[in-house]
Amino acid sequence: MSPTARTAGPAGEPTGAPGAPEDPQAPPRQDTPATGAVGAGRPAGPERAGRAGAGSPGAPVRKAGPPPRAPGGPLRYAVVVAGLLLALAAAATASLALGSVRIPPGQVLDALTGRSGPSPFRTIVLDVRLPRVLLGAVVGAGLAVVGAVLQAVVRNRLADPFLLGISSGASAGAVLVLVLGGGVGLFGGVTTTLALPAGAFVGALLSLVLVYGLARTGGTLTSTRLVLAGVAVSYILSALATLLLVVAGRPEHFQEAMHWSLGGLGSARWDTLALPAVVLAIGVGALLTLARPLDLLLVGEEEATVLGLDTARFRAAVFVLASLVTAVMVSASGAVGFVGLMAPHAARLAVGAPHRRLLPVAALGGALALVLADLAARTVAAPQDIPVGVLTALTGGPFFLWLMRRRPGPEGAAL
Repeated sequence: MSPTARTAGPAGEPTGAPGAPEDPQAPPRQDTPATGAVGAGRPAGPERAGRAGAGSPGAPVRKAGPPPRAPGGPLRYAVVVAGLLLALAAAATASLALGSVRIPPGQVLDALTGRSGPSPFRTIVLDVRLPRVLLGAVVGAGLAVVGAVLQAVVRNRLADPFLLGISSGASAGAVLVLVLGGGVGLFGGVTTTLALPAGAFVGALLSLVLVYGLARTGGTLTSTRLVLAGVAVSYILSALATLLLVVAGRPEHFQEAMHWSLGGLGSARWDTLALPAVVLAIGVGALLTLARPLDLLLVGEEEATVLGLDTARFRAAVFVLASLVTAVMVSASGAVGFVGLMAPHAARLAVGAPHRRLLPVAALGGALALVLADLAARTVAAPQDIPVGVLTALTGGPFFLWLMRRRPGPEGAAL
């Protein structure tokens, strides 16, 4: 029998009751500490307090988790970056050499270094294919970076400029500028090079705000509502763009409208390359400075607020910046889908989730993906030029379905 058990004495008084004399031969009594609601003999340790409800006095305070860490060390990151740079250089060289007219690699090198005199090969390499390859790299990098940032800001792994309706909004804005500028001369004093990106930016920003507002109800954001809202807004804006073209009665604009709706790099020229390149450099540089807040959002919105981040203002600023980058890319290449979905996920598998590493690798991966897609678009049915957006959709659609079938990760479906 336990030393602390209470047994009946001769006078009917329990020996363990107060005032009862203790047996001098009994071992010393080991009283259990006061445990409140915890049973006798079972101390209230942290593991038991952790089982208490959120509103109980013993419930532990939820602490903000650490920002995501990168797998591997600097050596792995350097190897990944070097590998992507070599692959991008090889893809660019193949794009300059292959097409409806095949050019020997030696002739390509001579044209790039200026060792060859005026020739048809030199004209094809420098004036036709090189701007197209550079534009593909710039647009792919820009869409991949925007996709990575949107996935962190809305905390949804399915986020993408194309799926969220940003690309369709940018296309609708560009078509509106084209119709109004050509029909009534509204933008007569503004060059098309500046007017189209401006209209695309307004359309992209409005569509993103609309999609986010429709999807976020009751303070939560789910993958289903986000994707459905993006698809619905995308269809509506595409229909509005088509309606504008029909009402305007200008059949000559249908060719350019098809360029924006399907995506393509066939209109690449040196004068159309400068603006996307500048916007990409400024946008990626600005987003790299926001790497730490983006990492905090991945941990959780409440945790980011506790650590001093104004999530509402930060999201608004990132939305504006993402819309600007997307609008300029779409005004140059049209609505190229799924690059911003596939490249960030591949980059996370390689270098992890921290955005200081993720964004440069995603940019290189997006550039490589679009350069290869454009190479396939020019060579699969040569001399026919397939819209590059068709090929990215053929590869990105199955990837999107695979992501939906996966178990939700830290960026889960309900947010």
